[in-house]
Amino acid sequence: MSMQNGQLRPAILFIAGLMGLFGVVSAAAASHGADPRLLGGASAMCLAHAPALVALYAAWPMVRTAAIAALLLSTGTALFAADLTARHLLGHGLFPMSAPTGGGLMMLGWLAIAAGAFFKRADI
Repeated sequence: MSMQNGQLRPAILFIAGLMGLFGVVSAAAASHGADPRLLGGASAMCLAHAPALVALYAAWPMVRTAAIAALLLSTGTALFAADLTARHLLGHGLFPMSAPTGGGLMMLGWLAIAAGAFFKRADI
């Protein structure tokens, strides 16, 4: 990882806060637009994964896979939500397969959380 673990943990909490903010903003925007499906989907993914990132932040000292799970979830969610938002606002996605790539990263993030059950920290 390019960021040291000590720098990554607060960055994940910051990302969670921004993701929650975007989730609420996109939900509000979806409720006022003609077709809420794309922004509603972006909002749902952000509002589902922001609390997961907060939980990973809290469990960081106990879950060995917290860093990789947080990176996968935050990157995947951002990519997925950005693609849906671009489709809504611009009429096209970020790049081919960006939403499925984001979705795949989110799935890997959840698998990393599950794997954390088997890779306990030695110092706890």
